[in-house]
Formats: sequence, structure tokens, C-alpha cells
Amino acid sequence: MKLEVIENNKTDNILTFILKDSSVAFANVLRKNIIAKVPTMAIEEVDFKKNSSVLYDEIIAHRLGLLPLTTDLKSYVLPEKCKCKGAGCARCQLKLTLNVKTPGIIEASKIKSQDPKIKPVYPETPIVKLLDGQALQFEATAILGKGEQHSKWSPGHAYYKHVPILTIKKNPKDAEAIVKSCPQKIFELDKNNNLKINKERVMLCHACEACADVSNGAVELGREENSFIFTVESWGQISCREMVIQAIDVLIEELNELEMLLKQK
Repeated sequence: MKLEVIENNKTDNILTFILKDSSVAFANVLRKNIIAKVPTMAIEEVDFKKNSSVLYDEIIAHRLGLLPLTTDLKSYVLPEKCKCKGAGCARCQLKLTLNVKTPGIIEASKIKSQDPKIKPVYPETPIVKLLDGQALQFEATAILGKGEQHSKWSPGHAYYKHVPILTIKKNPKDAEAIVKSCPQKIFELDKNNNLKINKERVMLCHACEACADVSNGAVELGREENSFIFTVESWGQISCREMVIQAIDVLIEELNELEMLLKQK
């Protein structure tokens, strides 16, 4: 198995890599683990001290639960793996507070966290709008969780496709029509108006087969069965690289557990 990174933007919220010499089974397990089994921090409970806004406690609590929070996986553990056995301690949970009386839109940046490493990813996210004389005060508890428990703990999105193979089998009658048919601009014309493939854009092919429909057999679309273009998008709690590494660690942990169970039989 080989891995080749082909795109990693500066904000670390999108990572694209090629997974070579692998299988659909492994690619799908990796995708599922990234979405559902990589732990992140999210608000689980909210204790309202005062809420005279137009929104009910339940609505605000729901909005708070969906706030992506930056996550430090080195400092916190899942409640079920904590020494306190989920009772609640500094290793498995965190307190966040808010106390505002100022009229206007209250943004996530107003929330104060016990740990400066854990804070809203998008500070400009609106929570509620207060009018004159209204106030909002609460204490929230954030814990680590997994996307398989609730989507609020999912760190992002992951998807893959086979590496495409495009072949020009013969000179097409209407090369310009093939160039225009491709939404990803993979085909182009050379100096002699002959059809050629832009190799730098081949990976953008989504197998829409628009080129094949107008080429009359001149262009053939295939795929590499054991190679995949993998894309990971982060909601901001942790980086894409950490999402992939954590997903692999989860898989190794599950395999070790399976091996241990088999040895007990």
C-alpha cells in the first residue's frame, strides 16, 4: 500500500491523496472510521441560569451542541475510557460559560472556556439575538464523542473514487466537441488541432462519460481497480491529517481487540 498527497491547502481543512495498491474494502473502512470513529469535542449538556431571549432553552442548547470546537486529543480522553468511568473530571470533560446582557447578536466568540485550547472553531457563529432587557447565562459541559453516537461529534467528511484512466484510441472526427463536453477541461487541442489529454487534470475526472458520448469510440474511460483518490474535509475540530491518522489508529485498536478475542476462544 502506498499513499501520495496531491493536495493539502494552507488552512488544513481539505486533504486529497492517492491510495495505491489497496482495496475497496480498506478504503471504505478508512472512510467510515474518519466520519464515525474519530473523537472530537462537542457540548453535551447545558445548564441555563437565565434565558429571557426569544428562543427556548432547548433550541439554544441544540445550537450549542452543533458548534464545532477545537479538539486536543492529547489532553482529553473518551468518558468511557477515563479513570473516573464517565463521572466527570478534568481529563474527560470541560466547562464553557456565557453571561451576556448586551442587546444584539450574541456570537460564539462570547463563550468562555476553561481550556484556551478548546474554543469554537468559527467564533462569528450566531447563537441568539438579544433585545433590550434580555439576558442569556449558562454553563455548558463539553466531552469527547464519536460521530457514530451523534453527528455533532463527526470531525468532517471523507469520500473516495477510483483513479480514472482516459485513453484516446483514435483520432476523433470532432475533437473540439470532446474538449467542450468535459466539465473538468481535461481535454485540449495541440498546435495541429489534435486531441490530447491534460495529464495534470486527469485526477479531476468524475467519470461523467460526457466525452465518451460524443467521441464515437475515440475516447475510452476506465479506472485503476486498486487505486483511489481520497478526499478528506475537516469541519475544523482537528486537521485532516490527524483525522486520517486517528482513523487508522482506531482500525489498529479494533484489529488488536479482535485478535485478543479470537485467542480467548
